[in-house]
Amino acid sequence: MLNEGDKAPDFTLLTEDGSQLSLSDLKGAPLVLYFYPKDDTSGCTKEAIDFTQMLADFTKLKTRIIGVSTDSVSKHAKFIDKHDLRITLGADEDKKVAMDYGVWAEKKNYGRTYMGIVRTTFLIDKTGQIAKIWNKVRVKDHAAAVLEATSSL
Repeated sequence: MLNEGDKAPDFTLLTEDGSQLSLSDLKGAPLVLYFYPKDDTSGCTKEAIDFTQMLADFTKLKTRIIGVSTDSVSKHAKFIDKHDLRITLGADEDKKVAMDYGVWAEKKNYGRTYMGIVRTTFLIDKTGQIAKIWNKVRVKDHAAAVLEATSSL
């Protein structure tokens, strides 16, 4: 389990355009790394749209936003096109990054138990340390709360 103040685990992910992106490539500026269960579902779509709508504010703070799910690169590309998203999405098909960040866990829904991503956001500072963690995120007003925390870095 990661805690605020811990060094963020490095990762390498393929993004929606097929390029590779690593945490080590992003040091020197803050990063919002948010994990979400699945492309094109109601809560995940709302969260991605909210981050997209606030992207200019995050950019002013020199902060990148990366959403991560276990969906494929092609599903991410379709999701971005369908909803005109302007954030980066990382494909964690082997679940390695989700496991490294402790967000791959047992979930329960309508009496069914299964493994999946627990919606979680990490704010990583420019040195690669975790500045803030939001666990079991509720989507409403979440992007605004992350922006507010980012402005104090």
